[in-house]
Amino acid sequence: MQKVIAASRKEDGCLEYAYAEDILDPGLIHIAECWVSQEAFDEHFASSHIAEWCGSWKNLGICDRKLSIFQVGEPQAIPLRAQVKIA
Repeated sequence: MQKVIAASRKEDGCLEYAYAEDILDPGLIHIAECWVSQEAFDEHFASSHIAEWCGSWKNLGICDRKLSIFQVGEPQAIPLRAQVKIA
């Protein structure tokens, strides 16, 4: 996965690319990606490192995936409520 993450982060148009295992559902991996455009995202999916990764799924034990695309506007800071204290 480190190879795929590193290659993806180097792609033009990649703003964020991260993997995390769900702490309540071991083995479930969440992937968060942020791209500058749909075109950059499409180019990412057509890249050789993604093709190589998809070809290795059987050996990695990956048997299913669910992809969702969410489109949002410009990022905005979320203010913390006054009653929330960070120690």
